[in-house]
Amino acid sequence: MADEFEKLMKQGFQLMGDGEYQQALTKFDKAIKLDPKNAEAYLAKADAAVLVPKVPQEEIVALYKKAIELQPDNPFMYQSYAAFCMDIGTFNEAETAYNKAAEVDPDNSSYYYSEFGVEYYKSAPAVFEQHLDENTKQIIAKKSLKYLLKSIGLDEAAAKKLL
Repeated sequence: MADEFEKLMKQGFQLMGDGEYQQALTKFDKAIKLDPKNAEAYLAKADAAVLVPKVPQEEIVALYKKAIELQPDNPFMYQSYAAFCMDIGTFNEAETAYNKAAEVDPDNSSYYYSEFGVEYYKSAPAVFEQHLDENTKQIIAKKSLKYLLKSIGLDEAAAKKLL
């Protein structure tokens, strides 16, 4: 059973590499049926599902959340989910997931904070395009800056002193 699981996962990753996302999705689904407690299989299926237009966002979210549930101490699960949330514009979910990744992996917390800060700064204006006045731009920049400062261990007061 373990050999069959590994074979399906390897085939799924190969298919993803070949751009065959629907077929990869099928392989990962079969792997999950063999080992329904394997977080990597759920993560792989979620990553493949992102690239299959007909898969509903709710299903993809559920796959990421299942992977997190099965491996709550793995920061990569949170980071992957957070990146997906950034892509679909659910910034509060992304922020929560990046913060959780930083919490479970404090040695690399600066990476998660900076990724959120940069990605939020790049993505939020497009999502808020209809309401993108100067005030909204300032709110986005301030939140991004907060996380970028946090990534280097500074708060707003310390940054002001340096500047």
